[in-house]
Amino acid sequence: MLKLTMASSSELRMDQLPSDPLLHILSYLDFRDLVRCSCVSRRFNDLSKHGPLWKSLSWRHWLLTEVDRVQSGVSWYRLFRQSYGDLGRYVYCYASLKRTWEQLKTFLQQRCPRMIVSLKEGATEMELDDVEVQIGSRLPEDYRCSFRIHNGQKLVIPGLMGSMSLSNHYRSEVLLDVETAAGGFQQRTGMRSCLPLTFCFHTGLSQYLAVETAEGRRTGDTFYPCPDQTSQDPSAIDMFITGSSFLDWFTTYVHNVVTGEYPIIRDQIFRYVHDKSCVATTGPLTVSVSTSFLPELSSVHPPHFFFTYRIRIEMSPSCSPDASCQLDTRYWKITRSDGTVEEVEGPGVVGEFPVMTPGKVHEYSSCTTFSTPSEYMEGHYTFHRLANEEEVFNVAIPRFHMVCPPFREPLAPTLKASANHTPRFDDHHDGGGGGGDDFGNLRGINMAALEGTLCPRHI
Repeated sequence: MLKLTMASSSELRMDQLPSDPLLHILSYLDFRDLVRCSCVSRRFNDLSKHGPLWKSLSWRHWLLTEVDRVQSGVSWYRLFRQSYGDLGRYVYCYASLKRTWEQLKTFLQQRCPRMIVSLKEGATEMELDDVEVQIGSRLPEDYRCSFRIHNGQKLVIPGLMGSMSLSNHYRSEVLLDVETAAGGFQQRTGMRSCLPLTFCFHTGLSQYLAVETAEGRRTGDTFYPCPDQTSQDPSAIDMFITGSSFLDWFTTYVHNVVTGEYPIIRDQIFRYVHDKSCVATTGPLTVSVSTSFLPELSSVHPPHFFFTYRIRIEMSPSCSPDASCQLDTRYWKITRSDGTVEEVEGPGVVGEFPVMTPGKVHEYSSCTTFSTPSEYMEGHYTFHRLANEEEVFNVAIPRFHMVCPPFREPLAPTLKASANHTPRFDDHHDGGGGGGDDFGNLRGINMAALEGTLCPRHI
């Protein structure tokens, strides 16, 4: 009898636990599971509306703060629900894109303030729906989400998506608003179901987003198109791939901007990439190199890959004035991916013979073309001392690699026929990966439970 009494007294139902451990357990749940728990019992219904639970979820999914809640004048649960009602279809990507936009705007305000005023307010759901009807395809969810936050930028210079300048070549890419992008939507053979993301006034260059899977592209691919000049088919398009989705493309670019990977030159973002190992110091002089691939001047067929590189030479400010020197010549050793080597030497750098004094920095840009997708260069400069012109010495240029982005060739002619299907709006599957849940009808979950009306089995 004693054993039975002890056994029965040791049984403890889950909902009889004290509130603190229960709330701790609930804090590990996402909002969908929290809603489901509210259907278990009256006590779980009350605990599932606990403010701190929804405060954490509101920050995780919508980046909402206490200031936002105070301004709204509602509880954390109500604020979460309001946000879900407006942006619920983007719950998987909204926080990442919102955080990325905020990081970019903070950076631009400090370094490129005139770009801030070029940003447009976010598009509405109705405007995005109208674009989908206009182009006859669904927009990827991450693309829609970003344009809810900011609808691209005004058609101004400089462009938000980076610039590049050489002696007689200039490029600056604007992030297109969704209405302008829809006007450039492609349904021609070779570029089916592709939406322009960027545009350059000077070169006509655009990056594109594949809205649907077609002609060798996957939904979400971002790329620069490149006509196959060796093909008899004028619709044969090669692609320099720049991202696997809008989210990947945009967040990677902004990360490079805000971390200083891309330099700011004359209030513009230049898309040079600097490998931190590409630095060499010889005595008082340090040489560093950054590189950039120019798709608008390159092609896959025939193989012609155009790169520009930017070199920074600086003399330590702690040097004695006697260390002052002048550059005389340059020497390059160029190694291609097929193993062939070329050596080049000549006077000065881009026609200049810079004088280096303590603390001085000299920067210049040059360019080169290769017939293979990846190659590397290294070499040295020859300097002479200003105090003694007979004293000549070499300064190492670090090895730097130039690798073109991944590229994809067009489908073989036998496969292209299968890509001639014109996509229809009603036969397309969602490509954004987000799902279109409505918070009021959460895939079988009775949201009335959190409103105080319990599921029928608990009435």
